[in-house]
Amino acid sequence: MRHSFTVRVGPIGFRVGSAWRAPVAALELLYAGYPTPAIPDHNVRLEPARPWRRIVRPSVTLAGDYWLPEAAPLPLSQALLAAEMGMNLQVALGCRRFLLLHAGVVERDGRALVMTGESGSGKSTLAALLSTRGWRLLADEFALVEPATGLIHPFPRPVSLKNESVAVLGAVLPEARFGPLLRGTPKGDICHLIPDAAALARVDEPARPVLLLFPRYGFAPAVREVPASEAFVRLTGASTNYQALGEAGFVTLTRLVRGVRGAAVDYPDTATALAQVEALWG
Repeated sequence: MRHSFTVRVGPIGFRVGSAWRAPVAALELLYAGYPTPAIPDHNVRLEPARPWRRIVRPSVTLAGDYWLPEAAPLPLSQALLAAEMGMNLQVALGCRRFLLLHAGVVERDGRALVMTGESGSGKSTLAALLSTRGWRLLADEFALVEPATGLIHPFPRPVSLKNESVAVLGAVLPEARFGPLLRGTPKGDICHLIPDAAALARVDEPARPVLLLFPRYGFAPAVREVPASEAFVRLTGASTNYQALGEAGFVTLTRLVRGVRGAAVDYPDTATALAQVEALWG
């Protein structure tokens, strides 16, 4: 690769190689202030499908330690999205040190709130909004649950905001906290929110989970308790490596749902959701 970028996010290090300079420059701005790893854990490559596609109608094919052969290339203007997708893919398929849960996580007073749900449930938006209200952002994409201790280790990647969420956060945060707006991606308009200095300063400080939240956006306000059995089933579906971890995954997840309160919330807008979160937390 002609250009490369390395970064450490919590306990996981990445090396991103690119045939173009632009994606690396975008990553350098988005991850300014992050530490660098001594040895990267995962590798991502952004390269053209054919040599001439580096210059003529340039398009980015995603490769790395793990890749999806059927994945369609993205235009060079969306190479930052390709890089982020590649980093996610390496963790989802290659990480065995932690039980992975697709979730947003925030922390306050050493205790963690874990939010997980289907795409569009609003977990990323809620995690970002809570991080503006005195909570520390631990993670947006993956919760890293350590099997030996049950603690959640920080993985504060830039928060991927989609469509209406961009305007919601843009109304309360300065422009300097945002990466470039990527329009017309397969997931709609995307913009990344850069974690604040507090999240980066405490990137090696784990937290103990005390509340599992299953949010659902677009419904009348409602709150209900989620029993451990239901939480277990939901979280097996939210984990990318539960089966790969075998017995360790089962023991870790069982301990989590038995020891942590679970709740489901329906909400019509973010103001309602934030009030629900504070009430449950209190």
